[in-house]
Amino acid sequence: MKKKTIEDYNLSGKRVILRADYNVPVDNGKITDDYRIEQSLPTIKYLLKQKCSIVIISHLGRPEVNHDRRYTLLPVAKRLSKLLGKEVRFIDDCIGENTKAEVDKMKPGEIVLLENLRYYKEEKANDNQFAKQLASYGEVFVQDGFGVVHRAHASTAAITNDLPSVAGLLLAKEVDTISAAMEKPDRPMMAVVGGAKIADKISVLNRFIEIADVLVVGGAMANTFLYAKGIKLGKSLVDKGDVSVAKEIMEKAQRANTKRGFIFYIPQDGVVANKMDKTASTRIVDWDAHVIADIESYPKKPAKSYSEIASNEMILDIGPFSGAFMAGAIQLSQTVIWNGAMGVTETESLQGPVGPFAHGTDTLVDALLGKFGNKPYTIVGGGDTVGYIEGLGLAGSFNHVSSGGGASLDLMSGKKLPGVEALDNK
Repeated sequence: MKKKTIEDYNLSGKRVILRADYNVPVDNGKITDDYRIEQSLPTIKYLLKQKCSIVIISHLGRPEVNHDRRYTLLPVAKRLSKLLGKEVRFIDDCIGENTKAEVDKMKPGEIVLLENLRYYKEEKANDNQFAKQLASYGEVFVQDGFGVVHRAHASTAAITNDLPSVAGLLLAKEVDTISAAMEKPDRPMMAVVGGAKIADKISVLNRFIEIADVLVVGGAMANTFLYAKGIKLGKSLVDKGDVSVAKEIMEKAQRANTKRGFIFYIPQDGVVANKMDKTASTRIVDWDAHVIADIESYPKKPAKSYSEIASNEMILDIGPFSGAFMAGAIQLSQTVIWNGAMGVTETESLQGPVGPFAHGTDTLVDALLGKFGNKPYTIVGGGDTVGYIEGLGLAGSFNHVSSGGGASLDLMSGKKLPGVEALDNK
């Protein structure tokens, strides 16, 4: 990393302002996924060894009203205390005289977590005066919230104008790992991109067409590509405003295929149902095939075409042929970057750990973990994707699981990250 990190700066005994990304899912005051909190621990422990006092700042959610208690960081302070085995004192505001007075009482080795930065509109506005108040709490600013560095906010950009500013261990690891995989991957390199909207991932799709050997698209985003190819999709989610973009991406992929053998794959079959529910009846449709006979009704004419989606049905997962293709491509790859599920993984199952629309994603996970032979170097990113593998207890089974969604996509796309650019150079 070209920016200074905490290992390049004398932090002994200093009061440090640590920007973490504790934007974690909270349900009725209980944290349901603490992955981002866990990822911040190495930096905090390093700072404690330097006998620093640590003022942690973060945001949670998108509160529309100041001090909406649904978005308080108090549960994070409690979880962080438990993970560290050390008290993390919570201060119920992030600015003001009372906050400053509480911070000024701190002794070396103490940790406080300030209340949600986004209770104040000045945070997202990158307001200099708001940033100055935050900067007044410490002597050095440490940026370790990878999930927010793609935003120019007061706690990621403006605050660096008033303090020496360096990267934490998590931020440095994220930037170095993802950059290396994009710039000098072991080949063949494969990218798997899911999610809902093409608009969110145009830049990264174009970048992968330029540098990857194989690009696979899944999830609801694939529907727009299928629609652009003229396939009838029933009531599947389709972003018709992005059809022209989908066609442009497919044309670019075709040119790359002609020039260097690049492979761009869109699902050829899918699991469909008439509702997104664990009790829904499902069937497999192969829209790239001719009508397949219904075994149960053979030799009678099948009641439904197995190559067409009915008007009341929707695609909710990739099918077995698509899953087999993806798993096969993974067997030939040395590097895989995965961002986005292949189906609706959040739908609960009637029985077993895998939901009715998560079998495609589960097949992908099995292939990445080497259950079919080859185990490639794998980077996993995206909030929903990370949440899924965390739920399965598999986050430690991959080479790198990114704590940032939009930030990891922007970095992969080759974009500059404001929160990184603002840090001091080595």
